[in-house]
Amino acid sequence: MPNKTIFITGASTGIGAATARFAADSGWNVGLFARSKDKLEKLGREIGDRALALPGDAARLDDQVQALDNLADHFGAVDAAFANAGTGLSAAGTEAGDPDEWHKMIELNVMGLLWTTKAAMPHLRKSTGHLLMTGSAAGRRHIKGSVYGASKWFVHGYGGNMAEEMREWGGRCTVIAPGMVDTPFFDEPHPDKLQAEDVADAVVFALGANPRANVQEVFVMPTQ
Repeated sequence: MPNKTIFITGASTGIGAATARFAADSGWNVGLFARSKDKLEKLGREIGDRALALPGDAARLDDQVQALDNLADHFGAVDAAFANAGTGLSAAGTEAGDPDEWHKMIELNVMGLLWTTKAAMPHLRKSTGHLLMTGSAAGRRHIKGSVYGASKWFVHGYGGNMAEEMREWGGRCTVIAPGMVDTPFFDEPHPDKLQAEDVADAVVFALGANPRANVQEVFVMPTQ
């Protein structure tokens, strides 16, 4: 089992929380980053000594820099970072869309991802580490007028660019691209779709690949 450490944004619920549990079960130390201090601390108690709660806002670079530094100090190094925090929109399309919602979504889905990468890169260079990002099936197909989908196109494009950059020093970058997942992201439950654990399993799979291999994109789609 690895004695390595992963930083996870959006770790309080859904895919982030499930990934923290799966990674810890696979021997990873986990840095839990999200705004909800109470939820992080509860999850941290559940996981035990392998977890460190790191409350902060993914849309703030300073918060992520401080959290990663604290995580490295606590466990000795950071070997992977999972830029998972993201949000959607209540109003679909462009004409019906809410510009204020767009701004908040871009701030988290795009800028938050950039902040994770910026803050994590010095640590990942030291550990020859692994950067992961939550993309989406919506980031590989055209959905009429979808601003959310366009934000996930950015993730896939940027993830590929970072894979090329990190390859120069032996690092790896993976985009995890699920279809519909039954998480708090949606207002209504979708029990017939993917569960957060299905996506977490894909993250652990990519992390576990031989260091000579970069699993660059993983698509996880519901069978129904």
